[in-house]
Amino acid sequence: MLPLSVDTFLSTHQDLLWLLTVAIDLSLTLLFYRWFGKMGLYTIVILNIMLSNFQGPKLTMIFGMETSLGVILYSGIYFATDLLSEKYGKREGQRAVLLGFVASVSMVIMIYISLRFLPSSVPEHVEFAEKIHWAIATIFNFTPLFVFGSLLAYLITQSFDVWIFHYIKEKTQGRHLWLRNNASTITSQALDTILYAGIVWGPIVGFREAIHLAFAKYIIKVIIAIIDTFFIYWARNWDMNDKDWNETSHQQSFNKDKEE
Repeated sequence: MLPLSVDTFLSTHQDLLWLLTVAIDLSLTLLFYRWFGKMGLYTIVILNIMLSNFQGPKLTMIFGMETSLGVILYSGIYFATDLLSEKYGKREGQRAVLLGFVASVSMVIMIYISLRFLPSSVPEHVEFAEKIHWAIATIFNFTPLFVFGSLLAYLITQSFDVWIFHYIKEKTQGRHLWLRNNASTITSQALDTILYAGIVWGPIVGFREAIHLAFAKYIIKVIIAIIDTFFIYWARNWDMNDKDWNETSHQQSFNKDKEE
């Protein structure tokens, strides 16, 4: 897909690739928000939770630390819910969390059903069909522990993030956006890291190794939280009333009823 020279450069500069991926993820969140308002942020939450589940089992090296690739997109969810909370209130932030949870459950169910279908036995396609079947099974053949642990950690920590964001906002009377954005994300990410390491990675790789992975993931999550502060300040003052399709549609319908 990429020219060989670019692919080689990125392969030998993994830390730069990581920073580029973080910037792309946060920029996409702003673009979706700019184009579609809060509906775009809902979409980002659902998209990122699905992609982070897909990329979660992939281990890589960032800044000399072994970590899960899914941590990038998963951390981006906190940015989207914080932006929703800041612009539209606690209820909308919590709604996005629940949408992401339901989407994850739906994905797990549908993937599980798809793996019950046997690959094609047509001689011309059997090799290709079996290769694809087992590739999908390798990535998506979730254990009950993985499913329960990841969904539980997501629901608890994302809900906690929304709650503490508004708790700090109330205590500071709406001032210090940088404080509530970082404090809510960093504390909820710490809780998420502990839960995920103990429930999901511990039984798979051993609790000693899980703690090592958890530390690396948490450091990376904190870095992303600091970076996304600049993005949330940028988006906070955007006037997005014309992008709220639900309210616009409702208002137009209301006006039409009045005219009739």
